Amino acid sequence: MPAHTEKTALGLDANLAAALSYFLGFISGVVVLILEKENRFVRFHAFQSVLAFGGITLIWMLFSAVPLIGFVVDLLVIMPASVVLWLFVMFKAYQGEEFTLPVVGPIAAERA
Repeated sequence: MPAHTEKTALGLDANLAAALSYFLGFISGVVVLILEKENRFVRFHAFQSVLAFGGITLIWMLFSAVPLIGFVVDLLVIMPASVVLWLFVMFKAYQGEEFTLPVVGPIAAERA
């Protein structure tokens, strides 16, 4: 497994920049995509962050529009699942692994 310790346009090790692309969900993914033009590993994780957490945010907003049941689903399913996913992908990125999530991962890999 490559360590990805090469420096990026952000001045960070690639594995740290990749992990930080998940830090604020799709927002940090967009910022990293704008600032990082060269490193494919970092751009993959930034794209995956935008697609995964942007999609989760849309799903969360849709369920929020449904009275009571939507709130319960948001609170008991979407929020805990997204926190677990967030920690998992940040950990994998920091380890230097290009972990591909289902559905959004192949799209991110294609565009990175």
